[in-house]
Amino acid sequence: MSAPNLTRTHWLIIIIAAIGFLFDTYELLMTPLVAAPAISELLKVPMNNPLVTSWVGRLLWISALCGGVFGLLGGWLVDKFGRKTIMALSIFVYSFSPFAAAYSTSLGMFVFFRSTTFIGVCVEFVAAITWLAEVFQDKHQREKWLGITQACASLGGIFVTAISFWISTHAADMPLMGLPTALGAATAGSWRYLLMTGILPAIPIAMMLPFVPESKVWLEKRASGQLKRPSFAMLFAPELRRVTIVTAVLSACAYGVAFGALQVTVARVTPGLPELKEQSKALAPLRKEADGLNAEFNKLAAEDPARKEILGKIKENFGKQRPLIEEVKKMGDKVQFHQEMGGLVGRILLAVLLIVGISRIKLLRIFQIPALIILPLTYFVFFPQGGNAFLFAYALCGLVTVAQFSYFGEYLPKVFPLHLRGTGGSFATNVGGRMIGTSMAFVTTSLVAPMLAGDGPLLPLHIAKAAGIVGLTIAVISFLVGFFLPEPKDQPTD
Repeated sequence: MSAPNLTRTHWLIIIIAAIGFLFDTYELLMTPLVAAPAISELLKVPMNNPLVTSWVGRLLWISALCGGVFGLLGGWLVDKFGRKTIMALSIFVYSFSPFAAAYSTSLGMFVFFRSTTFIGVCVEFVAAITWLAEVFQDKHQREKWLGITQACASLGGIFVTAISFWISTHAADMPLMGLPTALGAATAGSWRYLLMTGILPAIPIAMMLPFVPESKVWLEKRASGQLKRPSFAMLFAPELRRVTIVTAVLSACAYGVAFGALQVTVARVTPGLPELKEQSKALAPLRKEADGLNAEFNKLAAEDPARKEILGKIKENFGKQRPLIEEVKKMGDKVQFHQEMGGLVGRILLAVLLIVGISRIKLLRIFQIPALIILPLTYFVFFPQGGNAFLFAYALCGLVTVAQFSYFGEYLPKVFPLHLRGTGGSFATNVGGRMIGTSMAFVTTSLVAPMLAGDGPLLPLHIAKAAGIVGLTIAVISFLVGFFLPEPKDQPTD
């Protein structure tokens, strides 16, 4: 039997989901672009001050924790009040939060609105996949468009990078629009304009939402009084305990590889590539001098006139570092681009395999098994060599890792009953992935890498080896736990 033709409503649903997934990534990947300049300006310290580095780490931890906790609550709200309703609210939360953050006048205000952005994204993902899984009645159409729309998430990283580059080159000519300015500056920081673009998804989605339906099956169950109340305790009932725990562990593994290996590579591993040997050698004494100047700067009271003299020396030092840093950044952008392209290919490949109709367990293995090989090769073999071999291997790491995000987006709605689809999907994604998986970045950079460095300085080589160890360990755990993952039935009900 052929699938029914797509109606105008179906196309609106697809467009809304695609926009939602694209801006999920867009909003999150703003953080590494805006965090350091924003914190530097709000604390009134130089960008290379240790306080900035410290607060960037705190911001990532606080926002991930908030996203996990409130994202879990959001999954329950999806089952309680409806898929479309909560999805719409979450999109508006993550659209208006960065816009509000652009007007931050204190570090607390900035951290708060970056955290609410993360919350909106965490809730939207679960609400959107649950909604999509129920508004398409045909199984093949449902699987096809769940895969295709999720592939748009990888475009978010490319989009935000392009917008950031454009803004950085035009910020001086842009209208102020009431934005706060840095001390002594006539224009607002480019990070504020980039945050303002976060409001973009709210405009088309607000126009289209009135024309798309809520989940029909959810509405019918609620109208008939047969919709059971969602409960976190129900996730651990005997018939669901296994799938709840296994999906949470596997989601934690996918996020663990992403944050414990891939995400630390661009900033912490890239400077150690052989191509950047001369730049790293020249930067080492300059950074050591900057650390001493910043330590002296931080000891002085804010009103101490000696601060101005030290600040001048810090700026002079940074001026010497700038051309070297630009070379490192160019390579970092190149490495990041390969990861984004690998992730995009992974999502597209998953969508194709979903259409082909491979069993869900075999489909997961297609990405888990290569990860066992490519992760150690990338960090233990290809990183010391550098060049295109490393870039290609790193792209493959992105492919096998990011594809698993889309995999669970399609798998989770199938294994939980109707009244627990949002709650169950949120537990796996937010508790397993966002709260536990993202903490692997700390494990790599603050636990494993220092152990490898011993009493010596912490070098990119140590971070690379730590990323390889953590990534491989998690990949092995994921592969073993995958044996306990049940093959889903199609659309389980109450």
